[in-house]
Amino acid sequence: MNFFITGTDTNAGKTFVTALLTRSLRKAGFDTVAMKPISCGEPEDSRTLLEAADNELSMEEVTPVSYSAPLAPIEAARLEGRTFDPLEVLSTFKRLHRTHRSLLVEGVGGWIVPLAKDYSSADLAKAMGLPVLLVVRNRLGTLNHTLLTLESIASHGLTCGGIVLNNHPDDAGEMAAEGNRRLLPELTNIPILFEINPGQTHLELAIA
Repeated sequence: MNFFITGTDTNAGKTFVTALLTRSLRKAGFDTVAMKPISCGEPEDSRTLLEAADNELSMEEVTPVSYSAPLAPIEAARLEGRTFDPLEVLSTFKRLHRTHRSLLVEGVGGWIVPLAKDYSSADLAKAMGLPVLLVVRNRLGTLNHTLLTLESIASHGLTCGGIVLNNHPDDAGEMAAEGNRRLLPELTNIPILFEINPGQTHLELAIA
């Protein structure tokens, strides 16, 4: 199972979902490892993915490109006098994709966050050619954010393989939550593969 995991926005829950899926797939017998190719700020997300795959990879393999400032990658790179080079990421990705049956790649920020002036996270996903898994927070505004992101995924020639609906603890009691649950599959024709709850540690996977 291979996915590029993106979100409708920063803090949609990408790292939580990527780590959860990594652990669950490994428990099911897959050799799943996870990457977060670009990190901005403290590398907590990268460490989470490293541990989810039982420390099989090095930190440099999980995250080939790191910037110190917790900003959009294009700005964080400029503060260091750097410009993002996709080859820094793609060389590691290709090797891991070749040596592992199952690879998950967590994007940075939202779907189309700029990595350089003329290169976005969406362009990186297209270069990798993986189906996209879209993580959305279950709150007011989810329908709009999801529809916009799906439209952009399709415009880049990529397929969204499913939606993960994340019930984030900060959104407890949202009146829109039940409507999102019903309307997302109807409006998008894309299935909700999983609904995640706070503190969840495992996913039940139906794998043939």
